[in-house]
Amino acid sequence: MSAPRTAARVTAILQARTTSSRLPGKVLADLEGAPMLWRQIERIRRAKLIDHLTVATSDDPSDDALAVMLRERGVSMHRGSLDDVLARFAGAAAEQTSQHVVRLTGDCPLADPDVIDATIAHHLVCGGDITANAVEPTFPDGLDVEVLRSPILIDAANEAVAKFEREHVTQFFYRRPERFRVVHYKHSRDLSGLRWTVDEPADLAFVRRVYAALYRANPEFSMHDVLDLIAREPQIAAVNAQFERNEGLARSIAAELAANDKGKR
Repeated sequence: MSAPRTAARVTAILQARTTSSRLPGKVLADLEGAPMLWRQIERIRRAKLIDHLTVATSDDPSDDALAVMLRERGVSMHRGSLDDVLARFAGAAAEQTSQHVVRLTGDCPLADPDVIDATIAHHLVCGGDITANAVEPTFPDGLDVEVLRSPILIDAANEAVAKFEREHVTQFFYRRPERFRVVHYKHSRDLSGLRWTVDEPADLAFVRRVYAALYRANPEFSMHDVLDLIAREPQIAAVNAQFERNEGLARSIAAELAANDKGKR
Protein backbone atom coordinates (compact mmCIF):
# COMPACT_ATOMS: atom_id res chain seq x y z
CA MET A 1 0.00 0.00 0.00
CA SER A 2 1.30 3.44 -0.84
CA ALA A 3 0.50 6.71 0.85
CA PRO A 4 1.17 10.27 -0.23
CA ARG A 5 3.81 12.09 1.78
CA THR A 6 2.03 14.18 4.38
CA ALA A 7 3.00 16.85 6.85
CA ALA A 8 3.03 14.21 9.58
CA ARG A 9 6.54 13.80 10.92
CA VAL A 10 7.73 10.25 11.51
CA THR A 11 10.57 9.34 13.86
CA ALA A 12 12.12 5.88 13.98
CA ILE A 13 13.45 4.78 17.35
CA LEU A 14 15.86 1.86 17.30
CA GLN A 15 16.22 0.12 20.66
CA ALA A 16 19.70 -1.26 21.30
CA ARG A 17 21.88 -2.35 24.19
CA THR A 18 24.92 -4.58 24.66
CA THR A 19 23.71 -6.64 27.64
CA SER A 20 21.69 -9.23 25.76
CA SER A 21 21.28 -12.31 27.95
CA ARG A 22 21.67 -14.83 25.12
CA LEU A 23 24.29 -13.08 22.98
CA PRO A 24 26.00 -10.24 24.88
CA GLY A 25 27.51 -7.53 22.72
CA LYS A 26 25.73 -8.69 19.59
CA VAL A 27 24.92 -5.16 18.39
CA LEU A 28 28.67 -4.48 18.14
CA ALA A 29 29.54 -7.85 16.58
CA ASP A 30 31.40 -7.62 13.28
CA LEU A 31 29.24 -7.88 10.18
CA GLU A 32 31.14 -7.41 6.93
CA GLY A 33 33.67 -5.09 8.54
CA ALA A 34 31.35 -2.94 10.66
CA PRO A 35 29.25 -3.31 13.84
CA MET A 36 26.01 -5.20 13.29
CA LEU A 37 23.94 -2.24 14.49
CA TRP A 38 25.58 0.05 11.97
CA ARG A 39 24.67 -2.33 9.15
CA GLN A 40 21.06 -2.16 10.35
CA ILE A 41 21.16 1.63 10.51
CA GLU A 42 22.41 1.72 6.91
CA ARG A 43 19.33 -0.21 5.88
CA ILE A 44 16.84 1.80 7.97
CA ARG A 45 18.16 5.07 6.57
CA ARG A 46 16.97 4.04 3.11
CA ALA A 47 13.33 4.09 4.25
CA LYS A 48 11.72 7.05 2.50
CA LEU A 49 8.93 7.72 5.01
CA ILE A 50 11.20 8.15 8.03
CA ASP A 51 12.11 11.77 8.80
CA HIS A 52 14.47 11.09 11.68
CA LEU A 53 16.23 8.10 13.22
CA THR A 54 17.47 7.92 16.79
CA VAL A 55 18.92 5.05 18.78
CA ALA A 56 17.53 4.54 22.29
CA THR A 57 20.22 2.91 24.39
CA SER A 58 20.88 2.85 28.11
CA ASP A 59 22.88 5.17 30.33
CA ASP A 60 24.52 2.14 31.95
CA PRO A 61 28.34 1.98 31.56
CA SER A 62 27.87 -1.29 29.70
CA ASP A 63 26.59 0.75 26.75
CA ASP A 64 29.37 3.33 26.68
CA ALA A 65 31.15 1.58 23.79
CA LEU A 66 27.90 1.53 21.85
CA ALA A 67 27.41 5.23 22.51
CA VAL A 68 30.93 5.96 21.25
CA MET A 69 30.27 4.03 18.05
CA LEU A 70 27.06 5.97 17.41
CA ARG A 71 28.66 9.31 18.21
CA GLU A 72 31.59 8.64 15.86
CA ARG A 73 29.16 7.89 13.04
CA GLY A 74 26.94 10.89 13.69
CA VAL A 75 23.89 8.88 14.74
CA SER A 76 21.29 10.60 16.93
CA MET A 77 21.05 8.93 20.32
CA HIS A 78 19.04 8.97 23.55
CA ARG A 79 20.34 7.29 26.71
CA GLY A 80 17.94 6.22 29.44
CA SER A 81 17.10 3.42 31.83
CA LEU A 82 18.64 0.02 31.15
CA ASP A 83 15.71 -1.96 32.56
CA ASP A 84 12.74 0.38 32.07
CA VAL A 85 12.71 0.17 28.30
CA LEU A 86 9.34 1.90 28.02
CA ALA A 87 10.67 4.96 29.85
CA ARG A 88 13.77 4.96 27.67
CA PHE A 89 11.71 4.69 24.50
CA ALA A 90 9.27 7.41 25.59
CA GLY A 91 12.20 9.64 26.52
CA ALA A 92 13.65 9.27 23.04
CA ALA A 93 10.28 10.07 21.48
CA ALA A 94 9.82 13.14 23.70
CA GLU A 95 12.95 14.70 22.22
CA GLN A 96 11.30 14.79 18.79
CA THR A 97 8.30 16.70 17.45
CA SER A 98 6.77 13.77 15.62
CA GLN A 99 3.18 12.70 15.20
CA HIS A 100 4.17 9.06 14.66
CA VAL A 101 6.91 6.82 16.00
CA VAL A 102 8.34 3.69 14.41
CA ARG A 103 9.61 1.10 16.87
CA LEU A 104 12.52 -1.03 15.70
CA THR A 105 14.88 -3.28 17.65
CA GLY A 106 18.64 -3.55 17.24
CA ASP A 107 18.79 -7.29 16.60
CA CYS A 108 17.46 -7.11 13.03
CA PRO A 109 20.34 -6.42 10.60
CA LEU A 110 18.23 -7.66 7.67
CA ALA A 111 15.56 -5.00 8.26
CA ASP A 112 14.05 -4.04 4.92
CA PRO A 113 13.39 -0.34 4.16
CA ASP A 114 10.57 -1.24 1.77
CA VAL A 115 8.80 -3.22 4.51
CA ILE A 116 9.30 -0.34 6.92
CA ASP A 117 7.85 2.13 4.42
CA ALA A 118 4.91 -0.13 3.59
CA THR A 119 4.03 -0.52 7.27
CA ILE A 120 4.23 3.25 7.83
CA ALA A 121 2.09 3.89 4.75
CA HIS A 122 -0.51 1.39 5.97
CA HIS A 123 -0.54 3.16 9.35
CA LEU A 124 -1.04 6.59 7.82
CA VAL A 125 -3.84 5.39 5.56
CA CYS A 126 -5.71 3.26 8.12
CA GLY A 127 -5.45 5.72 11.01
CA GLY A 128 -4.99 3.20 13.83
CA ASP A 129 -3.35 3.90 17.16
CA ILE A 130 -0.69 1.32 16.42
CA THR A 131 0.11 -0.64 13.28
CA ALA A 132 2.19 -3.82 13.45
CA ASN A 133 3.46 -6.36 10.97
CA ALA A 134 4.48 -8.99 13.54
CA VAL A 135 1.60 -9.38 16.03
CA GLU A 136 -0.11 -11.53 13.42
CA PRO A 137 3.16 -12.43 11.70
CA THR A 138 3.57 -13.09 7.99
CA PHE A 139 7.03 -11.56 7.50
CA PRO A 140 10.29 -13.28 8.49
CA ASP A 141 11.17 -12.88 12.15
CA GLY A 142 13.60 -9.96 12.09
CA LEU A 143 11.62 -7.69 9.78
CA ASP A 144 9.34 -6.53 12.61
CA VAL A 145 7.94 -2.99 12.42
CA GLU A 146 5.53 -1.19 14.75
CA VAL A 147 4.20 2.32 14.05
CA LEU A 148 2.27 4.22 16.68
CA ARG A 149 0.79 7.63 17.29
CA SER A 150 3.16 9.53 19.54
CA PRO A 151 0.54 10.68 22.11
CA ILE A 152 -0.30 7.14 23.20
CA LEU A 153 3.30 6.65 24.34
CA ILE A 154 2.66 9.21 27.06
CA ASP A 155 -0.29 7.12 28.27
CA ALA A 156 1.82 3.98 28.42
CA ALA A 157 4.78 5.63 30.10
CA ASN A 158 2.55 7.20 32.77
CA GLU A 159 0.25 4.24 33.40
CA ALA A 160 2.12 0.98 32.84
CA VAL A 161 2.98 -0.72 36.12
CA ALA A 162 3.69 -4.34 35.26
CA LYS A 163 7.37 -5.14 34.75
CA PHE A 164 6.40 -6.97 31.58
CA GLU A 165 4.90 -3.79 30.10
CA ARG A 166 7.89 -1.68 31.09
CA GLU A 167 10.24 -4.16 29.42
CA HIS A 168 8.23 -4.74 26.23
CA VAL A 169 7.26 -1.27 25.04
CA THR A 170 4.11 -1.95 23.05
CA GLN A 171 2.48 -4.69 25.13
CA PHE A 172 0.58 -1.99 27.05
CA PHE A 173 -1.44 -1.29 23.89
CA TYR A 174 -2.03 -4.86 22.75
CA ARG A 175 -3.41 -5.76 26.18
CA ARG A 176 -6.05 -3.04 25.97
CA PRO A 177 -7.88 -3.62 22.66
CA GLU A 178 -10.96 -1.85 23.98
CA ARG A 179 -8.90 1.32 24.29
CA PHE A 180 -6.37 1.24 21.46
CA ARG A 181 -7.07 0.41 17.83
CA VAL A 182 -4.51 -2.06 16.54
CA VAL A 183 -4.06 -2.43 12.78
CA HIS A 184 -2.16 -5.32 11.21
CA TYR A 185 -0.03 -5.15 8.08
CA LYS A 186 0.53 -8.49 6.35
CA HIS A 187 2.56 -9.93 3.52
CA SER A 188 0.80 -11.59 0.59
CA ARG A 189 2.19 -14.96 1.70
CA ASP A 190 3.17 -16.37 5.05
CA LEU A 191 6.94 -16.13 5.61
CA SER A 192 6.70 -16.12 9.41
CA GLY A 193 8.55 -19.44 9.72
CA LEU A 194 11.79 -17.81 8.56
CA ARG A 195 14.15 -16.60 11.28
CA TRP A 196 16.24 -13.53 10.40
CA THR A 197 16.65 -11.98 13.86
CA VAL A 198 19.81 -12.25 15.97
CA ASP A 199 19.39 -13.64 19.47
CA GLU A 200 21.66 -16.69 19.42
CA PRO A 201 25.16 -17.42 18.07
CA ALA A 202 23.55 -19.47 15.29
CA ASP A 203 21.46 -16.44 14.29
CA LEU A 204 24.60 -14.34 13.92
CA ALA A 205 26.17 -17.11 11.86
CA PHE A 206 23.13 -17.09 9.56
CA VAL A 207 23.20 -13.32 9.09
CA ARG A 208 26.95 -13.36 8.42
CA ARG A 209 26.45 -15.94 5.68
CA VAL A 210 23.72 -13.80 4.11
CA TYR A 211 25.88 -10.69 4.17
CA ALA A 212 28.91 -12.58 2.85
CA ALA A 213 26.82 -13.74 -0.10
CA LEU A 214 25.03 -10.48 -0.90
CA TYR A 215 26.49 -7.34 0.68
CA ARG A 216 29.63 -6.76 -1.37
CA ALA A 217 27.86 -7.10 -4.71
CA ASN A 218 24.85 -5.07 -3.58
CA PRO A 219 24.86 -3.30 -0.18
CA GLU A 220 21.20 -2.44 -0.75
CA PHE A 221 20.05 -6.05 -1.08
CA SER A 222 16.38 -6.57 -0.25
CA MET A 223 14.19 -9.11 1.50
CA HIS A 224 13.55 -10.65 -1.91
CA ASP A 225 17.28 -11.06 -2.50
CA VAL A 226 17.56 -12.97 0.78
CA LEU A 227 14.59 -15.13 -0.18
CA ASP A 228 16.22 -15.90 -3.53
CA LEU A 229 19.49 -16.76 -1.78
CA ILE A 230 17.97 -19.25 0.64
CA ALA A 231 15.91 -20.76 -2.16
CA ARG A 232 19.18 -21.45 -4.01
CA GLU A 233 21.07 -22.47 -0.87
CA PRO A 234 18.56 -23.83 1.67
CA GLN A 235 21.37 -24.98 3.95
CA ILE A 236 21.87 -21.32 4.93
CA ALA A 237 18.38 -21.08 6.44
CA ALA A 238 18.95 -24.34 8.29
CA VAL A 239 21.75 -22.76 10.36
CA ASN A 240 19.31 -21.31 12.93
CA ALA A 241 16.02 -22.99 12.08
CA GLN A 242 15.84 -24.76 15.46
CA PHE A 243 14.80 -21.65 17.39
CA GLU A 244 11.23 -20.52 17.94
CA ARG A 245 9.89 -17.07 17.14
CA ASN A 246 9.71 -14.53 20.01
CA GLU A 247 11.31 -16.78 22.62
CA GLY A 248 12.26 -13.81 24.79
CA LEU A 249 8.71 -12.47 24.78
CA ALA A 250 7.36 -15.91 25.63
CA ARG A 251 9.72 -16.18 28.60
CA SER A 252 8.65 -12.76 29.88
CA ILE A 253 4.99 -13.74 29.68
CA ALA A 254 5.68 -17.00 31.52
CA ALA A 255 7.59 -15.16 34.24
CA GLU A 256 4.79 -12.65 34.71
CA LEU A 257 2.16 -15.36 34.92
CA ALA A 258 4.25 -17.26 37.46
CA ALA A 259 4.71 -14.11 39.57
CA ASN A 260 0.98 -13.37 39.46
CA ASP A 261 0.15 -16.93 40.44
CA LYS A 262 2.57 -16.78 43.36
CA GLY A 263 1.02 -13.51 44.54
CA LYS A 264 -2.41 -15.13 44.70
CA ARG A 265 -1.31 -17.93 47.03
